[in-house]
Amino acid sequence: MAERDFYGALGVSRSASADEIKKAYRKLARDLHPDRNPGDAAAEERFKSVAEAYGVLSDAKKKALYDEFGEVGLREGFDPDLARRVGASGPSAGFEDIGFDPFSRGGFGFDVEEVLRQARARGPARGPRARDVEAELQLDFLEALRGGEHELWIGAAPEQRRLKVRIPSGIRDGEKLRLRGQGGIPRRGGPAADLVLTLRVGTHPDLWYEDDGLHLRLPVRPLEAFDGAKIGVSTPQGNVSVRIPAGSKSGQRLRLRGKGAKHRGGEPGDLVVHLEVQVPTQGDAELRKALEALDAQLPEIRSQLPKLD
Repeated sequence: MAERDFYGALGVSRSASADEIKKAYRKLARDLHPDRNPGDAAAEERFKSVAEAYGVLSDAKKKALYDEFGEVGLREGFDPDLARRVGASGPSAGFEDIGFDPFSRGGFGFDVEEVLRQARARGPARGPRARDVEAELQLDFLEALRGGEHELWIGAAPEQRRLKVRIPSGIRDGEKLRLRGQGGIPRRGGPAADLVLTLRVGTHPDLWYEDDGLHLRLPVRPLEAFDGAKIGVSTPQGNVSVRIPAGSKSGQRLRLRGKGAKHRGGEPGDLVVHLEVQVPTQGDAELRKALEALDAQLPEIRSQLPKLD
């Protein structure tokens, strides 16, 4: 009988690590399994040879014997010390095969023949599950923030169909939705594929997300910032009155607990409000005099800046 190449059966080199051998075996065993190849005799034989090869190469002792002596070193009753003394340092066809069973449970943890027997008993397997269908769905920022039902068309004419999708509130750009069984029907009666939607969310001039939640830019008049005020603000959780502290500055943040977005319909996060004190960009001489009077009241605001040169 010709010497078998167990490394070649798994598609790995003789220097492959244990993890590489295991990874190669798992992939081949999955691809060649009888449930995935009903009635394919060639795949069945290949499944056997892959399992046999892994049974040897995954066992440190058997692997060492195979590496030193070839397949003869795996035979029952083989004496490696005697073989070394008589110079049998490689594969030999002169030993009688007296019962090595590559398909025993001791070889690799399960009985291959039993796996094949059970597969035959189950009869023809259902067709393979079709690949997921992937698509993108464009949403503007407020649509994604509020969530709700969205309509889209799937497929090409004349088999195009309309699908209604419920978008969870607070969905972010790049997140995915998996719609079970909405990706089409595979051959041979297998289960329907899924439709995987990648959400593309547009931007908003006054709203954005950071790691700590939803952020909002809030314009404030100079007098409101100076005296303090109460300003009505619309939030994802309804309208609220925000108290602006006296002496507020541009860039100051106010955190509104529980008034932010519900990410995928969960509990609402915080809304972080960024105050932006507005300055007139045009006006008459009277406005200029008012600004000059305001400027005179301000202390030296740049004296504490560090020197960077």
